[in-house]
Amino acid sequence: MRRATLVLAEDHLPIAEQLRELLGEEFDVLAVVTHGAALVKAARRLRPDAVVTDISMPGMDGMKAAREILADRPETPVVFITVQDDPMLARTALSVGRGYVLKASAGEELIDAVRHVLKGGYFVSPALGRIDLLMDDQASGGAS
Repeated sequence: MRRATLVLAEDHLPIAEQLRELLGEEFDVLAVVTHGAALVKAARRLRPDAVVTDISMPGMDGMKAAREILADRPETPVVFITVQDDPMLARTALSVGRGYVLKASAGEELIDAVRHVLKGGYFVSPALGRIDLLMDDQASGGAS
């Protein structure tokens, strides 16, 4: 059975390496990049099954990069990974992508989040509360 492919964007190299190792247990990580422009370029070139990206990166942030990727390939699931436990930011992120994972809980949640979005669902770190309360009415119809 073919493993799903990912592109990972994280600007802090030690964290990027930890995330690559974690995700590599179950997925083929095609590229690890450190800023949004490189993420857009890698996603266009490699056409991964999903994208995992930090939100706060130098230059083009993860949200803007995700919007550009989705303009080309709207079916690409995007999982945001961040230290920001702000429900309003999570709400904004879920209007763009399908997942929002806190870095503090990535070890326990990131693989499940990617699995979930690859199946068409949504995922948000439980520490942020109920997903249906973070999403607008239109998007929550597909939430899991």
